Amino acid sequence: MKKIFYVLFFAALFITSLAANAQSSPVKWTAEIEADGPDAGTIVFHGTIDEGWHIYGLEMPADDPFAPDPTNVELAANLEATGALTADREPAMHNDEQQGSTMPWFLGEVELRIPFKVIESTGKVEGSLNYMACTEQACTPPAHFDFSLPFGEAAAAAAPVAEAGAPSAELTALSPLWAPVDVATETTSQSFWGLLLFGFLGGLVALMTPCVWPMIPMTVSFFLKKSKSRRRSIIDAVVYSVSIIVIFLVLGIALTLIFGPGKLNEIATGALFNLIFFALLVFFAISFFGAFEIRLPSKWSSAVDARAENTTGMLSIFFMAFTLVLVSFSCTGPIIGTLLVEAFSQSNLLGPLLGMGGFALGLALPFGLFAFFPSMLKELPRSGSWLNTVKVVLGFVELILSLKFLSVADLAYGWRILDREVFIAIWIVLFILLGMYLLGKLRFSHDGPSDHTPVGRFFLALASLSFAVYLLPGLWGAPLKAISAFAPPLYTQDFNLYGGTFEEYDDYDEGMAVAARDGKPVLLDFSGYACVNCRKMEGAVFDNPAVRSIIEEQYVMIKLMVDDKAKLPTPMVVEEEGQIMRLTTVGERWAYLQRHKFGINSQPYYVLLDNNGKPLNAPRVYDEDLSAFVGWLEEGVEEYKK
Repeated sequence: MKKIFYVLFFAALFITSLAANAQSSPVKWTAEIEADGPDAGTIVFHGTIDEGWHIYGLEMPADDPFAPDPTNVELAANLEATGALTADREPAMHNDEQQGSTMPWFLGEVELRIPFKVIESTGKVEGSLNYMACTEQACTPPAHFDFSLPFGEAAAAAAPVAEAGAPSAELTALSPLWAPVDVATETTSQSFWGLLLFGFLGGLVALMTPCVWPMIPMTVSFFLKKSKSRRRSIIDAVVYSVSIIVIFLVLGIALTLIFGPGKLNEIATGALFNLIFFALLVFFAISFFGAFEIRLPSKWSSAVDARAENTTGMLSIFFMAFTLVLVSFSCTGPIIGTLLVEAFSQSNLLGPLLGMGGFALGLALPFGLFAFFPSMLKELPRSGSWLNTVKVVLGFVELILSLKFLSVADLAYGWRILDREVFIAIWIVLFILLGMYLLGKLRFSHDGPSDHTPVGRFFLALASLSFAVYLLPGLWGAPLKAISAFAPPLYTQDFNLYGGTFEEYDDYDEGMAVAARDGKPVLLDFSGYACVNCRKMEGAVFDNPAVRSIIEEQYVMIKLMVDDKAKLPTPMVVEEEGQIMRLTTVGERWAYLQRHKFGINSQPYYVLLDNNGKPLNAPRVYDEDLSAFVGWLEEGVEEYKK
């Protein structure tokens, strides 16, 4: 337990040093070719790994499903590997605390080799070396070293070595329409305030879960017993609350700095990430319904609790806060997971900080209030059947929210297994079942006998069943603005009696060419499948008849999804902040366009452009003010006519 305390105590120092080194790669690579003829050879990679860092071996334990990907090479389509990737030595086996098992590591200098043959000559040998760099405490996101080396007749006229960070690959030529512009963009403070509020409400919900509620009298009693002085008890309660906030903030800061803002949206929209959270929420829901109980090993919480009892001063209060975090895990885990996904989708460093800070504040604040006013504790209802009802209702909420994560992966990869009407149909069934449970018509194994329906449950059932009825028209294409932030977009609706869609271009260059041909300005919409605020804007603003009429008659609309996982026919090679980047998906391409041209990386983001790619007025971000949006569109038309 001392290790846990010291890790958290020095977390701020560690994270600061991590941030300071975040911009420089801990592994430096060079590549060269040893030719074996005009159409075959061996690519040789020379890696220099910074002290304290390691990369993983070329093969990982087959019996560990959570092992990271091994170091590997991907060759361009015109090449074929004629053998396996090999190293100049066997990797050392280390007990990896990050993975909890023994893993192969490379330290210091390493040389990797892979033989190849040319299927179709392009004068170049291209591809990427994929790896992950780690210390004993943390890892960088999965990285890749892109190489482009002349081969064949072109080799004699070019340098043989490609260095990481140097423009080794030929940069993709960009259209003048991609040229950077100076824009004054509104802030997204409203989104940040919304995320903070979302986290705070999540903390309050966590307070009412069966894992946390029984700890209220125990922890407040702990505060009051520590000192006969009321003033001292109040100080202890404040320290306890602050400790909870610090623990959750350290988690948020660590996740933010490890992944970085450029990777947050990629993580939040990745199929694996969303499918894991979908499965976790379903797993927790089944547990909340009473199929089984989720508990952390009892020795963990017992050891922390014993340390809290045996220590004195501020340290004991910190351990009490740590006990709360451990004991409440099975109930707060799904809430925190949902919160972090929403925070990641903001693509901003502040997202996880605000989300986790709001959650910790919502969870910690009541404990401080009970310590200030101990008499309030006597008025609290005791644990009982009502807590079981809360748990089952949370189970339904977990199932309802789980579909959002499945939908994000479905949209990003174009699987089309959860179109809008399927999503809405499942929600209708879940809300009906929730209403039946609240009325006592549906019971689970751990529900006690009940011969009447309490008034509170009746009104909650009324709300749930009424909402199910509200959702029904959505099966035939009704906009359903109340769920626009969660449901799949309207264009995925197979059977639509309401209309409500208009022509949009999903390619920037194609849309700009159409606008120039038709003599119209462009409404450029940077959006995302996982962007909740994008769906809100579509439901509250773009579905409005006045807005729709202006766009259809006066503009060419281009909507670019920055998290589209479709592969580009030909990867783009671009330079950004002195680094060579290889863009392989459609989403990466449009995300780069937004950063390169407008210097911003958040969605939704709306820009009105003339036919030369120049802004007509100031861009807009998330803001549901309908009249302001209409005025903005009309202003753009007037500026275009000038």
